[in-house]
Amino acid sequence: MEKTKVAIIGLGTVGQGVAKLLLDHGDRTARHAGRTLWLEKAVVRDLKKPRDCDLPAGVLTDHVDEVINNREIKVVALLIGGLEPERTIMLQLLESGKDVVTANKALLAEHGAELFDRARELGRSIAFEASVAGGIPIIANISQCLSANQIQSLDGILNGTTNFILSKMHEEGMAYAEALREAQQLGYAEADPTLDVDGSDAAQKLAILAHLAFGARVDWKDIPRMGIDRLDKSDVRFAQEIGYRIKLLAVAELDGDTLELHVSPTLVKRGRPLSDVSGPFNAIRVVGDAVGELMFYGRGAGQMPTASAVVADMIDTAVGRTAITFRTLELWSNRKARVTPREHAKADGRFYLRINAEDHPGVLAQVTNVLGQHYISISSVLQQEAASADGTVPLVIMTHMTTEGATRKACAEINKLTCVRGKTVRMWVRD
Repeated sequence: MEKTKVAIIGLGTVGQGVAKLLLDHGDRTARHAGRTLWLEKAVVRDLKKPRDCDLPAGVLTDHVDEVINNREIKVVALLIGGLEPERTIMLQLLESGKDVVTANKALLAEHGAELFDRARELGRSIAFEASVAGGIPIIANISQCLSANQIQSLDGILNGTTNFILSKMHEEGMAYAEALREAQQLGYAEADPTLDVDGSDAAQKLAILAHLAFGARVDWKDIPRMGIDRLDKSDVRFAQEIGYRIKLLAVAELDGDTLELHVSPTLVKRGRPLSDVSGPFNAIRVVGDAVGELMFYGRGAGQMPTASAVVADMIDTAVGRTAITFRTLELWSNRKARVTPREHAKADGRFYLRINAEDHPGVLAQVTNVLGQHYISISSVLQQEAASADGTVPLVIMTHMTTEGATRKACAEINKLTCVRGKTVRMWVRD
């Protein structure tokens, strides 16, 4: 059988999973590829570090040049995180005549245009299914399977770490800090979880999906985002009382030639598919004008789910399918963007507001007066009967449809009322 020599750069958790699939299930990959994917080299920083995979003699190396300068290696899985030297290594791989598979969403979100332009100039390809949602084949589905559709919207849970934390807060009543510690102990969260919990990771993935689905050209850092790191367990409790669960949602909605983009903790109505996604799982809801609503669900991270996506890309690249798709889609090209980001203040929706107010007559009237001045209509009000030790009571308000800008301005004014303590909590609502 024909042999295609491949390499892995980075033998961490995902890299070891890729090696296992290539070495232990070579017959399976050969059946799908019509050729053997022969693991020629695996590049690591530390040759002595113990690893959970048995590599044939001569495969392991700590010199990336052994891959770059080897003309027989045709496909390389670049599985190291970060921006540099990852960007430089990818350029060197492309320039040495190799096609690249990557799971590095930060690299694509930051340098996608440069890397894809260079790959096109050289007649090479970059595959990146594993960069968003781990083992869920969302990239292929949006860019290929749904190509007969105009995608109208997509929203989803794109970060398993935050979903695990929120699940623990909802299901076991944990405080945020306690749930984060458990996520770290189980390996779902990094020692420094900032990029996950502040919404940055989800924003990077959303920028990639928005480019694929809508032709948007957006810097992920420009996407409005709010994380869960300041989420109070009282808001989790109130959300449950009124029939919702809080999820960190990444949202893209088409409105003519503008696109609403944001990442934010969001109250999702119980019974909706996204509301019931629990633990370290991801889920993406896509609405197309022809196909209607679709749901994609599965493990968004982890060794073997992500390795599954990487190896699938390696097979497609070796066969030549990736080259056709890469050339046809012209991703991150110089073509004019089909849509532009909408002014976030004009985005419409319903909102959850929690206000800590003094417990005396007339307070609710003051709050509703401010909301009325901004043409915000109230759907429901929840207020506890007993005041807390500091004499305040939480006032939970659900609005009817309004705009992000109106609620932001109204909350700023409410915070200035003498009867209000602290800042108003504001979250999107999706029914």
